[in-house]
Amino acid sequence: MHSILWLVVLINACDVFLTDKTYAARLQEKYVWKQIAFAWPSDGEEQNAIATGRYIPENNAPLSMDLWGDKVFITIPRWKSGVAASLAYIQLPDDSRSPILHPYPNWESHDMERNFPEVPQVQKRAANFKCSQLGNFLSDGPEPKTVELSTNIVSPYRAKADECDRLWVLDWGRERLLEKTRRQVTLPTIILFDLNTDKVLHRYTFPQDQVLKTSEFVNFAVDISDRECGNAFIYVADVVGYGMLVYSLNEDRSWRIKHNYFHFDPLEGNFFIGGINFQVPDGIFGLAVGNQKPDKSKNVYFHALSSTKEFVVSNKVLQNETRALDKDSYYDFKMLGDRGFNGQSNVQIFDKNTEIIFYSQVNKDAVGCWNSRKPYTPDTQGLVDSDSVTLVFVNEFFVDKGDNLWVLSNKLPQVLFTSGLNASEDNFRILGGRISELIIGTPCDFVDDSFYLQYPDL
Repeated sequence: MHSILWLVVLINACDVFLTDKTYAARLQEKYVWKQIAFAWPSDGEEQNAIATGRYIPENNAPLSMDLWGDKVFITIPRWKSGVAASLAYIQLPDDSRSPILHPYPNWESHDMERNFPEVPQVQKRAANFKCSQLGNFLSDGPEPKTVELSTNIVSPYRAKADECDRLWVLDWGRERLLEKTRRQVTLPTIILFDLNTDKVLHRYTFPQDQVLKTSEFVNFAVDISDRECGNAFIYVADVVGYGMLVYSLNEDRSWRIKHNYFHFDPLEGNFFIGGINFQVPDGIFGLAVGNQKPDKSKNVYFHALSSTKEFVVSNKVLQNETRALDKDSYYDFKMLGDRGFNGQSNVQIFDKNTEIIFYSQVNKDAVGCWNSRKPYTPDTQGLVDSDSVTLVFVNEFFVDKGDNLWVLSNKLPQVLFTSGLNASEDNFRILGGRISELIIGTPCDFVDDSFYLQYPDL
């Protein structure tokens, strides 16, 4: 009975975007929200949370998503006060237009008042506090009410499920970033959940000397070879610290890598998104891990947000701390090419089946693609879809087992640079479509692959 139920869930998850089109398809809306609502234990709990400011609906803005089994995980960073739960999920199947979110793993893990009680401001500058590299004050006194392998979560930017039924959560540890009362609750931490039990397998806090005053860990990629679950690596993008951090699960330690390619392009930092013009000096952001090659290595693709160029490095370089930190490793990092005018991108994903990279085109309200069998030039970049309403600031992708591309858009510039979102409008969306249909007629299609395979150096 249980196996039948899981089969139904998998079919529902993978076939939600099925169409009968034989021409290039557009992304279809699956879920749309004006505001995020949660599955509270009771109406009274919700009303109390609203009355006390623990839940301010308009301040809950999803940032990323990933799929595992019958759950779509969504992160909701604590940009502002009133975020009810910073990691939640949609329980599949769900045919509603705006599903309610369930806190993960439970409500207790998101109780900031209980788990991370605030010290009165007047005491923050007392002698028993020290100023860290993060420019905030961290206590030398009693630790917050947490224990080893605690499920407590502060503010994750992203969460990603792996092939070993685990959920990697990158908790930035900061709340109220956009308010005067911003607080660094903990140093950035990796939390690894067992998705079959919802228990924490491991927690790793990045050393203070790897977290700069300007650091912001906005994205990461998981790298596992040959299902060696204990030998996993993650690569973390520090967007304003202009660095990459590599964490080894087997060694339970991390190292920080510097490279010129992690910086922004001063000519590509101007953005016009959703009617908002702004400039940011954002460095490395997009990450994607390619398929394993015959020599057991993989390409790790990356780019800065304020740039139109794509770069690549072997995972064997990143995983070898000695080599990665050697000055001669500079030449191990290569520029692939340029996406062309207005080709700035934040997130990207490598589809293992087609070997196509899908990426956001934030200045174009679009999703682009590149077939990794081809050269990286403006002419080989494909436009999967573009929409000035539904695709305003694409901020996450994933590919499910049915070869569907899922896309999350969230109007983030309005959250960051204005007084807030309009609660009467649709603000957050999850869209998707069959990859085989989305690439028809684009340079990412396989119709003319033979030419490039014949002349691989072009």
